[in-house]
Amino acid sequence: MDALFFKSDGNQFSHCLKLLLMQCQCPQVIYEIGEHLVKHGDGVKDIAFAVEDCEFLVQKAKERGAEIVKQPFVQEDEHGKVKLAVLKTYGDTTHTLVERMDYKGIFLPGFKEPLFHDPLLPKLPPGNLNFVDHVVGNQANEEMIPVVDWYLKNLLFHRFWSVDDKQLHTDYSALRSTVVANFEETIKMPINEPALGRKKSQIQEYVEYYGSAGVQHIALNTSDIITSIKHLKERGMEFLSVPDIYYQNLRNNLKTAKIKIKEDLDTLEELKILVDYDEKGYLLQIFTKPVQDRPTVFLEVIQRHNHQGFGAGNFKSLFEAIEADQQARGNLTVLTPNGQAEFL
Repeated sequence: MDALFFKSDGNQFSHCLKLLLMQCQCPQVIYEIGEHLVKHGDGVKDIAFAVEDCEFLVQKAKERGAEIVKQPFVQEDEHGKVKLAVLKTYGDTTHTLVERMDYKGIFLPGFKEPLFHDPLLPKLPPGNLNFVDHVVGNQANEEMIPVVDWYLKNLLFHRFWSVDDKQLHTDYSALRSTVVANFEETIKMPINEPALGRKKSQIQEYVEYYGSAGVQHIALNTSDIITSIKHLKERGMEFLSVPDIYYQNLRNNLKTAKIKIKEDLDTLEELKILVDYDEKGYLLQIFTKPVQDRPTVFLEVIQRHNHQGFGAGNFKSLFEAIEADQQARGNLTVLTPNGQAEFL
């Protein structure tokens, strides 16, 4: 709706309104997205999986008790057909199963090339991000195991990696995490829950601000994290910072390590990129600040060198950086023995 206002005299205004009414071809989808935004703010509503046999997976999931939001259905256009189905997982998050059936279009039926190409985009440096490495889900306390079991039972995933609050903690907060993966291990999904600490953890803060369990962050894989982060910063992306002592400790620890970091440590320190390693390899990672005002979903950029972990060695530094942001928001509250938060 456009409004044009005209002043007629010193006391009154007259105005002219122009109304433009449009009808959406898929009102139910618009309603679902709008409802999700009202409750959660910006976030991840759906995580889609490419599958070979949509009907089989839905039938098996249904037999095991999964909630089927949408039974298998077919969409098509001039480029072919796609079969889809939707399952409900943790919180209000869903999984869309996508069987492409030799579909040749750019994405899915109905999607077209954009009518307008922003002339500024080609002038920006490329992000050099290759694929989704993993997607992390945050749960309320004592909800991690039921969610993990859901993936094992309904999607036939398996446990890939896990750590508990004895390993993942700071002076103030802690968490437990279990990673589930599909048979081929091309899909990896860490499932987190808070553990009781002296103060509210950022996992609990996420659940409170998001309004339920949900996707905490999406990790994007790169083969050149230094170039990627330089370019993403030039494009305006903000990342969490870590204290300088982290890199002093890293240099000391690497002196006796069995692996050698190929990247220049001074450059990694300048960009605040974290390093985790074991006797076989290492990974480099960095995390953005939340992508909206709510302290909920954020992004990770990760580069792997023969290392399939998830940065457990960086937990203390990462959470201390997040806790610094929590403190600035006034949310690093003290927890009483019964788990209730009290402001200082």
